[in-house]
Amino acid sequence: MSKPTDLVQGTLDLLILARRIRQVSRNVLQVNQGALYPALHRLEQQGWIKAHWAETETGRKAKFYSLTRAGRAQMEKEMASWDRLSAAINLVVKTV
Repeated sequence: MSKPTDLVQGTLDLLILARRIRQVSRNVLQVNQGALYPALHRLEQQGWIKAHWAETETGRKAKFYSLTRAGRAQMEKEMASWDRLSAAINLVVKTV
């Protein structure tokens, strides 16, 4: 049985596009750096996010990401797909 923190394959991009994964999920979903940074790089190469370097409140440099117009469109497609998939899974699970 999978743990609640395991992500359904293919949902990581959607969650990254939707932002603030840990905070919004109330610490249920956590993405480790080994998965996060390759996904961010992939999303940037696809043109769905853009990055810029800036100084943080503590004075250190950090890379900040923002959603592009193409990223917003992709997020909407991914959300529609997720809605269909999760509705189908709920139908199956609730008939047990």
